[in-house]
Amino acid sequence: MKKSNFKAFLLLCAVSLALIACSNANSTPTDEQEVNAKENKAGGTVRIAMSTEVDHLDPYQSAATDTMSMMDNVYDGLLDTDESGELVPAIAESYDISENGRVYTFKLKENVMFHDGSELTAEDVKYSYEKLAGLSGDEPISSQFEVIEKVETPSDFEVVITLKETNSAFLAANIRPILPADYDNHSEKPIGAGPFKFAEYKVGQELRLVKYEDYYNEEKVPKLDEVQFKIMPDPESAILAMQSGEIDVIPGISAQGKEQLGDTIETIAAPQNMVQLMALNNQVEPLNDLRVRKAINLAIDKDMIIDMVAEGDGVKLGSNFSPSMELYYQDGLEDTYQLNLDEAKKLLKEAGYKDGFNLELTVPSDYQFHVDTAQVITEQLAQVGIQVDIKRIEFSTWLEKVYNQAQYESTIIGFTGKLDPYEILRRYVSDYNNNFVQFENKEYDALIKDALAATDEKELANLYKQAQTILTEKAASVFIMDPYRTVAMKKGLQGWKMYPIQKFNLEDLYYTE
Repeated sequence: MKKSNFKAFLLLCAVSLALIACSNANSTPTDEQEVNAKENKAGGTVRIAMSTEVDHLDPYQSAATDTMSMMDNVYDGLLDTDESGELVPAIAESYDISENGRVYTFKLKENVMFHDGSELTAEDVKYSYEKLAGLSGDEPISSQFEVIEKVETPSDFEVVITLKETNSAFLAANIRPILPADYDNHSEKPIGAGPFKFAEYKVGQELRLVKYEDYYNEEKVPKLDEVQFKIMPDPESAILAMQSGEIDVIPGISAQGKEQLGDTIETIAAPQNMVQLMALNNQVEPLNDLRVRKAINLAIDKDMIIDMVAEGDGVKLGSNFSPSMELYYQDGLEDTYQLNLDEAKKLLKEAGYKDGFNLELTVPSDYQFHVDTAQVITEQLAQVGIQVDIKRIEFSTWLEKVYNQAQYESTIIGFTGKLDPYEILRRYVSDYNNNFVQFENKEYDALIKDALAATDEKELANLYKQAQTILTEKAASVFIMDPYRTVAMKKGLQGWKMYPIQKFNLEDLYYTE
């Protein structure tokens, strides 16, 4: 056995993900006792505004990133991630990977207690992973776990997982929640082993979590007593609520919102490892024509979108990959389609659309950032004769109609960051269940398949870079930017951290005043 040299996300550019703190703290206390008192202040409630509704309390049924971010505080996995994207132990104390890359052995920490008071053992991991992999008689829940051949438990605190074949992306999958084997009511009253316990959920109103006093990681036992996620689809309502003192945190605020709140708040901001894109359904006319997709790319001014919508706080992209993942990022693709209206019109004419065409652009109304982007794109595409009709729908409807059923022409959405490049790029594999872009390319599929089997880091990076290039050359969609996430917090609240995935580290939050 060898200690893993193959972490799912090595050397994420820590500098590019460093926090850009916009605090108005003009002086540093010199009295050591005062500093300690502030840092150790415990208790209190934090109220966080969320723009989307909870899609499912069961972590194995949820598909919405916002829901996962909230409920992540209720559950823990074998592994977790730090701010740089490195995988770190959580429920697992250590792990080993066999020489052939197929056998993963996890040693579990003892005295990890679920919220119902029962101890987490290897049987709970076996139950969870067999459920995810479809080894318990049901259909697989996660394609990440379908690669599992068997799960064995040599002892109460040791789990041996054998894969059907080498899979370079499997290690990162071990951040998935571990559920208790003898409990199945997660849809109504979820139970995990995380730092917070589920308390209450009121549909359309709030999700309430409370501190778990017996959290196994004693250094991470929450300082807060309670966290309330307030459902506020309208961003203006969230801003007004913060101004009136009803909200303490807005985890994703626009530049306009930040300006409205002024110096009454503190903010932190950083790239998200996100891909905001105008997804094009490659199987509907006329978007099934490469010339049309290229024309759309040539008619869109990404720099203008970044300036107008993100107020400059975004990194221009050329493929479905963020430079935050430096090791695997193919540099230079962002300049492939520079604004060229004449060339765009020429391609449209060649494709038989000299006078342009009508295009429906579906946008989740819960995300003002995407709505604003759609409005700018509408004006830009009109210059080459493409008349865009913006269709606003709720995010829950977007998940069903667009993400699950691919019933759309084009859409604006953000692909949130993942810890492994495979999880980002598999979205375009022909037979992937949620390839709602409906991109099909045999060479691309082969590259992703080869990357899964690769064990050499340089080879792996090269394969993923080639895959990114294909997405660009085939104009699979319009890859716009990695927008910064700006978090607005009331003064006196400290401890919020930024990660290369959307993650809320509520256990680290505390009040200083």
